Amino acid sequence: MSQGPGGAASDAAAGPEADVSYHGRVALARARLRVWLVPLNEGPHALANATVRIRLSADLADRQEPAPGCARAGLREVVCETGPLPLHGRGRHLGLELGLRERAAEVVVRVDTWWNGGATDRNLTNNEHAVLALDTGDTYAF
Repeated sequence: MSQGPGGAASDAAAGPEADVSYHGRVALARARLRVWLVPLNEGPHALANATVRIRLSADLADRQEPAPGCARAGLREVVCETGPLPLHGRGRHLGLELGLRERAAEVVVRVDTWWNGGATDRNLTNNEHAVLALDTGDTYAF
């Protein structure tokens, strides 16, 4: 197997290619963060599943009621499965309401792909987002 830049395997061994992206919005009010997002796949291959990671700049409250298909992955991190991502299609809509350990004036929310089913994604700019949410209840889109 040939190695590419940085020791990565060549494209032939890297698996199918899929361009996964996320579009959504976040809102923060009184130590409650709401996250809504839709995963998209621009191809050129469909994916059976992927996992989106949501990381926060503030600690999550100890007790959380995760949405179906989601799990807490650390003090400030949640992961959710996207469900099937058809070619040029959308995955399941994700809606989370996350409690923070304490009220914060602002929270940085980072969204990225944690696992992509072994696919290669050459365009990471559309699946890595950082959004600053202020404790105003206003909605911020990404």
